[in-house]
Amino acid sequence: MKLKVYVEEAYNELVHKVSWPTWKELQGSAIVVMVASFIIALVIFFMDFSFENLMKMIYKLFY
Repeated sequence: MKLKVYVEEAYNELVHKVSWPTWKELQGSAIVVMVASFIIALVIFFMDFSFENLMKMIYKLFY
């Protein structure tokens, strides 16, 4: 019985109380997320590339 009440309340809240974004807002948010993800991926790539070259230089000093 509690499960039924929970599902009904959850449905009512999702249908009547939640404000869903418009298609335009959703597209804008998706673009922001993609651009931010790309920038973070580039930063991590350059950090990895720099660290790799630094470690190669250090290893060459000792071997």
